[in-house]
Amino acid sequence: AATSMAFGLWEVGAGLGQYLGDIDRKRMATQGIPVLSHDAGLELFAAGLRSTHASVVPIHVDTAALRRRTDEIPALLRGLAPAPRRASAARRSEATDGLGARLAGLTEGERFRAILRIVRGEVAAVLGHASAEAVGPDRAFQELGFDSLAATELRNRLNRVTGLRLPATLVFDHPTAHSVTEHIQALVGPGIETAGDIRTGPAGTLDRRRPADDEPIAIVGMACRYPGGVATPEDLWRLVMEGVDTVSDLPDDRGWNLGDLYDPEPGKEGKSYTRRGSFLYDAADFDPAFFGISPREAAWMDPQQRLLLETSWEALERAGIDPVTLRGSRTGVFAGVMYHDYALNASPSGTSGGSVVSGRVSYTFGFEGPAVTVDTACSSSLVALHLAVQALRSGECSLALAGGATVMSTPGMFIEFSRQRGLSPDGRCKAFAAAADGVGWSEGVGVLLVERLSDAVRNGHPVLAVVRGTAVNQDGASNGFSAPNGPSQQRVIRQALSAAGVSASEVDAVEAHGTGTTLGDPIEAQALLATYGQDRPADSPLWLGSVKSNIGHSQAAAGVAGVIKMVLALRNGLLPRTLHVDEASPHVDWSEGAVALLSEAREWPGTDRPRRAGVSAFGISGTNAHVVLEQAPEHTDEPPVTTGPGTEPGTATPWLVHGATPEALRAQADRLRSFIGTHPELDPLDVAATLATTRTALECRAAVVGAGRDELLDGLAALARGDVDGG
Repeated sequence: AATSMAFGLWEVGAGLGQYLGDIDRKRMATQGIPVLSHDAGLELFAAGLRSTHASVVPIHVDTAALRRRTDEIPALLRGLAPAPRRASAARRSEATDGLGARLAGLTEGERFRAILRIVRGEVAAVLGHASAEAVGPDRAFQELGFDSLAATELRNRLNRVTGLRLPATLVFDHPTAHSVTEHIQALVGPGIETAGDIRTGPAGTLDRRRPADDEPIAIVGMACRYPGGVATPEDLWRLVMEGVDTVSDLPDDRGWNLGDLYDPEPGKEGKSYTRRGSFLYDAADFDPAFFGISPREAAWMDPQQRLLLETSWEALERAGIDPVTLRGSRTGVFAGVMYHDYALNASPSGTSGGSVVSGRVSYTFGFEGPAVTVDTACSSSLVALHLAVQALRSGECSLALAGGATVMSTPGMFIEFSRQRGLSPDGRCKAFAAAADGVGWSEGVGVLLVERLSDAVRNGHPVLAVVRGTAVNQDGASNGFSAPNGPSQQRVIRQALSAAGVSASEVDAVEAHGTGTTLGDPIEAQALLATYGQDRPADSPLWLGSVKSNIGHSQAAAGVAGVIKMVLALRNGLLPRTLHVDEASPHVDWSEGAVALLSEAREWPGTDRPRRAGVSAFGISGTNAHVVLEQAPEHTDEPPVTTGPGTEPGTATPWLVHGATPEALRAQADRLRSFIGTHPELDPLDVAATLATTRTALECRAAVVGAGRDELLDGLAALARGDVDGG
């Protein structure tokens, strides 16, 4: 008769067991099922053959280890190691009392650190590390090498040392040592405030403050990357004020067959009749280790995800918020993208799903508010802003990142618009000009950090501008699926004005969609004339411009580029000129309303009301968006004034500099030196306070100490050179 044998792990140097490490074998032993030695396995095999049973289970059971288990013993083994319930309960009570005694008399912060030391120590023991220092508090357990067995062992060990009955899903519900610590702290110390309760509240906390449906939304942070070396909003402002045109050659590092792509004759199948555009030539540059991402995973990540991670971090820091403090908060992410073709031809697993883009930001930063990816083509980033505003007003989140990103992994859009004869041959957008001859494609990323105005003021965040109103609509059954529709554009403008509670004559300027196409621009201009151009004094026209004349049409990142430009225009009291306007388009009857092109830069003087601007974006899918921006209220954009003994001349002041690596630390010192060198109005003590309280404490740190501005700048220069003794 045949005999079926269900062996435990048998040490024979083959099979799946050969891939287990010492830690795995030790873990199995602590659970009561140690590895069978070679000889013991042979003995059990022989015993199985002699057995009269048709099915046997040759395993080694360590009953003492079974009794020491703090989790529930599997039913199959329970009869081999019965344990009195009262004894188990007594052990749990002793452990709980012991933990309580260790935490007694400690402050909240000290209790948290004490529990964190316990958790990190147990994690290190599970993974076989010699020290808890090897366990980063915010590193995900999966990244540390946890599997389901390790998760079970950690839960068991923590049950034993804390006396709690933690769930089997502990590691999945609380995926970092920091998160597990917060959970244990909440269980053993009722009423203790966790990090997530600060400022924004954790995901499970009910925000009882009912936000007003029409409350203005503050823009408190901005970050961007655009062609022409634009790495900050200030770079973008300098570019538009200097009238820079970023058009250049197609990129040569993306696997495009540039020699075969170009044909000067429009409409040729698979060809582009332009070889020009505006591009992010450094789109592939990324520091995955900074975000805790492996190099292999980063290689398969869509560059749009990478750029959104970088700019989201920067937008938070520019608002004076340490991104790490928002982990577990109800911060939302609303990201506009329209390309999902990265690595499409390399591997099906390398394609980039839209949902991953916003989810990647939330996952990396630990946000627990809404994460929404928007694809309405060229209106995506403004629609994302609209949704963020709605979410803030409804209370779904208390802080939100909104924006869009575009990186063209393939030349498909050049080929398609060549077929439609909609491309500008020289790659330039000549918005509303008589010379307009098509769109010039571009790339970029822009992110806004938005918050309810009352929250921004209470939290001390700088208010750069206010979003007074937003609106989104659709062309519906218009004259062709991709053809723009004037009446729909008029409606979305009026809806945004209604939401803002202002009249068209109270808006001074509009950052137009303005792509430079011979069909789209006249339709948009007529819609603006019919709305903003009416009931205005003849000497106070609506001023019309387009940043696309500088950087091209950055598609899903275009709307947010217009917002960043106009926020800076509101703050500086200047309206930049629109390039490439030889004369106004003859296809528009400009006499129908008071609208004028910004063919030259203009002062934007203050009046008895705040400055206001509109921003438009229209998607080829027919989804239209319009936003009304307003100058920030007085004093809300000013940093708090620092006073104290440190302001006395000759007093030593420390500037703290952080970086993820020594190289990054030196680079950050150089950037800080350059920035402060061009802003002489900054007070050294204010700089010190900002560096000490609003920047993440990264692994590599340095303190530059000086008695004045010059000494501090010299110290930064020395640090940038790697001369640690110099400052």
